[in-house]
Amino acid sequence: METLRTLGTREVLSALAVPKWKLPFIARHMRGLKRRSLDEIQLFPGVDVLLDRLGEAGITRAIVSSDTEANIRQVLGRENVRRIDLFDCGASLFGKQAHVARVMRAAKVSPEQTLCIGDESRDSEAARATGAAFGAVSWGYAAPAALSRDRPDVLFENLAEIGDLCLSPASHVSPRPDPASLARLRPT
Repeated sequence: METLRTLGTREVLSALAVPKWKLPFIARHMRGLKRRSLDEIQLFPGVDVLLDRLGEAGITRAIVSSDTEANIRQVLGRENVRRIDLFDCGASLFGKQAHVARVMRAAKVSPEQTLCIGDESRDSEAARATGAAFGAVSWGYAAPAALSRDRPDVLFENLAEIGDLCLSPASHVSPRPDPASLARLRPT
């Protein structure tokens, strides 16, 4: 497992000799496994504080994921779900780019105003493909060394650093989206 954490997604698939035609079936199986274990998944401490800090500053908070929205909502819990402005879930294994682009359109923000935060190479690829900045987190799936190979714009060591960057005077992170633009995405 530790070796796989040092590889990008395509490298993992290659190392495990997974044929591309099996990917949708594997993804569905993985979502099912996760759904059965949702009660065991705990958020990292401080997520609620970070979401509140960003929201109080008027920064749009969105989740783009290959997981299902139902799974994400259950893990977040009712209070944290209220802290998220946009959800765009169910991306295919290599389909996050379209979802990120759709969220930016709904939020009426440019790529220059967007910071995508993630824990694996697919997140970096989606950010880069849309022209957004990428912030890698060192505490997620991929090992920090693997994320560093993706050359993130910033590598976060803890949740507080995300808020500090986004709330700094030099930050260009976007304010809340216009409510009329949210019709294209599922409401919170």
